[in-house]
Amino acid sequence: MNPAKPGETARTPWIVGVSGASGTPYAAAVLRALLDAGESVDLVVSRASRLTLLDETGISFRDAHWRGDLREWLARGADGKPGTFETDLTDVRYWPAGDLAAGPSSGSYATKGMLVVPASTACVAGVALGLSKDLLQRAASVTLKESRRLVVAVRETPLNGQTLRHLVTLDDAGAVVVPASPAFYAGATHIQDLVDFVAGRVLDAAGVEHRLYRRWKGELGGGARPA
Repeated sequence: MNPAKPGETARTPWIVGVSGASGTPYAAAVLRALLDAGESVDLVVSRASRLTLLDETGISFRDAHWRGDLREWLARGADGKPGTFETDLTDVRYWPAGDLAAGPSSGSYATKGMLVVPASTACVAGVALGLSKDLLQRAASVTLKESRRLVVAVRETPLNGQTLRHLVTLDDAGAVVVPASPAFYAGATHIQDLVDFVAGRVLDAAGVEHRLYRRWKGELGGGARPA
């Protein structure tokens, strides 16, 4: 990528890694909110997540057509309805999962951190063990070693002892583990509200401002009242 010209601000993106766990609407909500907040995004979509995306949305995500496929994906609501959202993809850069020479594979590539959403148990294990079998795992390992913020939105149930130990390993290494667990106090009336709550908590952990859900204000019954 070209260096910043005099007077320009260097691009410092958030890496968003999408693994093969169910929950592609969570990833879409996080991506939309990051871009709406004016953040730059480097996107890594694992091979397994393409199967999940195809199953959950009917969209085939292809390296050669990633921008059009991403636009179609982010336009869908959590209920699968197309054309629900419109997102500017100008500041998105896509890296194929098999490209281990990509920018995010090196600690010298400047980023704000990485969000893995959703995170499968296989992805959690790979990062915890430092396997770096693809760019997603490598980028997450780099994020940890460079002491940058890594948020892992694990989406699986039940969790066995092995996965719990891997999550503790990630926590010990400095990652923030965010279970994909929707809450109901925010007054959810639609599936998109539940998805946005989880996406919002991921962004909270990253320190990115958003307006995805109603925050708790210490008032019982607040979720039943209009915003």
